[in-house]
Amino acid sequence: MADQIPLYPVRSATASRKRAAYYSAAGPGPGAERPSRYQLEDESAPLDEMPLMMSEEGFENDESDYHTLPRARVTRRRGGLEWFVCGGWRLLCTSCCDWLINICRRKRELKARTVWLGCPEKCEEKHPRNSIKNQKYNIFTFIPGVLYEQFKFFLNLYFLVVSCSQFVPALKIGYLYTYWAPLGFVLAVTIMREAIDEFRRFQRDKEVNSQLYSKLTVRGKVQVKSSDIQVGDLIIVEKNQRIPSDMVFLRTSEKAGSCFIRTDQLDGETDWKLKVAVSCTQRLPALGDLFSISAYVYAQKPQLDIHSFEGTFTREDSEPPIHESLSIENTLWAGTVVASGTVIGVVIYTGKETRSVMNTSNPKNKVGLLDLELNHLTKALFVALVALSVVMVTLQGFVGSWCRNLFRFLLLFSYIIPISLRVNLDMGKAAYGWMIMKDESIPGTVVRTSTIPEELGRLVYLLTDKTGTLTQNEMVFKRLHLGTVSYGADTMDEIQNHLMNPCPQAPSQASGNSASSAPPRKAQAPAPKVRKSVRGRVHDAVKAIALCHNVSPVYEPRAGVGGEAERPEADQAFSDWDRSYQAASPDEVALVQWTESVGLTLVSRDLASMQLRTPSGQIQTYSVLQMFPFTSESKRMGIIVRDESTAEITFYMKGADVAMSTIVQYNDWLEEECGNMAREGLRTLVVAKRALTEEQYQDFESRYSQAKLSLHDRALKVAAVIESLEREMELLCLTGVEDQLQADVRPTLEMLRNAGIKIWMLTGDKLETATCIAKSSHLVSRTQDIHVFRPVTTRGEAHLELNAFRRKHDCALVIPGDSLEVCLKYYEHELAELACQCPAVVCCRCSPTQKARVVKLLQRHTGRRTCAVGDGGNDVSMIQAADCGIGIEGKEGKQASLAADFSITQFRHIGRLLMVHGRSSYKRSAALGQFVMHRGLIISTMQAVFSSVFYFASVPLYQGFLMVGYATIYTMFPVFSLVLDQDVKPEMAMLYPELYKDLTK
Repeated sequence: MADQIPLYPVRSATASRKRAAYYSAAGPGPGAERPSRYQLEDESAPLDEMPLMMSEEGFENDESDYHTLPRARVTRRRGGLEWFVCGGWRLLCTSCCDWLINICRRKRELKARTVWLGCPEKCEEKHPRNSIKNQKYNIFTFIPGVLYEQFKFFLNLYFLVVSCSQFVPALKIGYLYTYWAPLGFVLAVTIMREAIDEFRRFQRDKEVNSQLYSKLTVRGKVQVKSSDIQVGDLIIVEKNQRIPSDMVFLRTSEKAGSCFIRTDQLDGETDWKLKVAVSCTQRLPALGDLFSISAYVYAQKPQLDIHSFEGTFTREDSEPPIHESLSIENTLWAGTVVASGTVIGVVIYTGKETRSVMNTSNPKNKVGLLDLELNHLTKALFVALVALSVVMVTLQGFVGSWCRNLFRFLLLFSYIIPISLRVNLDMGKAAYGWMIMKDESIPGTVVRTSTIPEELGRLVYLLTDKTGTLTQNEMVFKRLHLGTVSYGADTMDEIQNHLMNPCPQAPSQASGNSASSAPPRKAQAPAPKVRKSVRGRVHDAVKAIALCHNVSPVYEPRAGVGGEAERPEADQAFSDWDRSYQAASPDEVALVQWTESVGLTLVSRDLASMQLRTPSGQIQTYSVLQMFPFTSESKRMGIIVRDESTAEITFYMKGADVAMSTIVQYNDWLEEECGNMAREGLRTLVVAKRALTEEQYQDFESRYSQAKLSLHDRALKVAAVIESLEREMELLCLTGVEDQLQADVRPTLEMLRNAGIKIWMLTGDKLETATCIAKSSHLVSRTQDIHVFRPVTTRGEAHLELNAFRRKHDCALVIPGDSLEVCLKYYEHELAELACQCPAVVCCRCSPTQKARVVKLLQRHTGRRTCAVGDGGNDVSMIQAADCGIGIEGKEGKQASLAADFSITQFRHIGRLLMVHGRSSYKRSAALGQFVMHRGLIISTMQAVFSSVFYFASVPLYQGFLMVGYATIYTMFPVFSLVLDQDVKPEMAMLYPELYKDLTK
């Protein structure tokens, strides 16, 4: 990346003085010559004087360094007429158009709001309708919009001017149909295609907006359309029903006061999310009591972030008034699906203000690079046409009305730019689409945009989603490491044998209900100097894995068994019921399924308790005292439980090794084993515990409750209280889980890389998960270094981290979404320059909007063609922003495939789609365009010779149907042969992807 720059340059005394002066100006540290890594503040003045350099010399060089940087290069400012001619006119026109658009479409300022339960009329402001609109035109703008999209290209505009000139008698060359028939055919086909696509979008929107929902009113339930829902309405959503708008979760039919929702169409994760109802409304005796209380929800202003929410719930008619804090776990975003029970929520955001709509970009009309190149070539041919006409008039001697003769020569030689070019290319594109859909090697492939099949043969960057695209999102438990002993897939029976035998060191762990007759006692921490046996450590590790999670067992009746509505009790055998697990993460489901396979089974779970069944059939009951869910900032989750048989209180925690290594007690094996598992492509979790006394827990609970009710810096205060428990925890085990890849992902990615395509992975998943999948899929080779971009929040931090990244050589980049946002704000050009030099890039925790911004960044910075691949609703913005969008029909629905230009059923089909069909389509269209232009040059040359022989007369050589036949029927066989041409067999194109690489040079 910068091999000629030394990593450790020798500094002169002058440079050292400059360096000391710079850091002293930035803020000196007490007694230190150089401040810490992120001591710089977000100040623009010193940073503008310190350009990004390839090494640490950038902190020492003077202003001459500006000439070495693309972004900081000093240029002479143009002014006056020179500025206007060299592009200023375009800037002025753009500014005026933007000003007029802003006046016509003034965006209403988004504000926080107070929403009264069941009282939409109390809303102080008018909110948008809750309707979904994906149409590009309406009944008035359809014809003007389609015509504008066609005639904004010089090629079509030229044809229109030539055709209109035939209405002037002095300029008429032949019959009108010779010019208007081809142009009318092209316009008719285009208008019909757009009309069909627009009608399909209208039908899909109408179907969604007409879905009926139950609205709770004072008089009972009424049915309302989705488009008629307003802010403040109380909406009832049944199981497997889509949530129509952003709501706060008030009540549920589940006794636990919580439910699961599927968010695959919002954030791309197929695992279920646990949502908790507001406790004040959940405790109400009946559903109608929601109208008997005076309560309101205060919600923050609408924003893009789908992972956060801040608000409060207030009930005024109680003494004292009840205040509850609301967070992301109390919300139900539009587009998600209820997976369990029936929920009741109050609508807080509708229509354009919902999270899903704000994260979706407007669709654009995509134009292929081949069409753009032909448009530029048409301009060059037009210049040649004008030059030839001027030469003919000059040789004629400018006699008579030479202006009329000049224009007639322009019309006579207009076949240099044949109007049949568009007709032949459109016919070829239709044939390419038909061939793609009829290919038996890629069944189920659908071409939804027939105008850009050649783009498949010119791709340089491929941006792909992870969940459901590269992976199946199915986890399998592979490894358990206890420090001195490791268990793999072939030694799991040893763990089962350990669990079958009681553990003498910890009798309460295996005694089950046999200890229930003993009086409760306070928790006593075991002596730290006593080394546990392997059996005892296995008991502790498996028990911790079975308790530390947010998994809930779900029971469904087996086929042939009478389906009673009553759920069986936990102490029954469950012999007639099929048990499945649902959780917020597939990793946790895999862990709980593994504990069941070795004998310790989770049989019951609610918000207050959970029950485990031991291998001997005894039931252990635990009360859930506190739950700390996983967050991207903490990278860990925890739970505090009390054993009902012994009254022992234990704090269990699991998380990423980077977060847990500073929490657990000192050990000499964790870091090494985490590295070993990561190299195998396994997702690792560190499990630890800490025993608490009753007094310790009561003190923690009081401080934790106060922090949760804080209105200012709530997250920081809650985190500080939790961190007071995370000290000197006992390390129990390290687990390794493998995410199953889609079929043939590795060979497909290898083929694409050999074809010269650079692959970026954009995912909304966690950093550790994305890194593991990048390694297991061989997107990043196991011997390749990975630079994990540190979290940055200010310009100074981003500046320093980018400088640190510049010093890395040939390493993959992993950058989280928050850091990406800061870098795009301040150092967009520098980030793109560095990232494009990396062999692979992984962007994790990306929102749908950020995915689209990365695509546009590559388009602006490189000018190369991009392709986006995804399968969920969160990938729609990325697919629409890319030059070529490919959607995969998978578990996450068809939203991505419907919005894409090409729809496939499996990721491995991309190889044949690009290497065979993309390459062939581009080569055929290029040859076809050259043939049609060559055909036009031949007839124009004959016309020039004819006019020269007859004293430069502006008389046509051929008239009427003869010219139309020459452009269509007489020369149609070469056109068909070029459309069906095949230079190499499909098998050879797949075997040698380097053939594709030649087309992108």
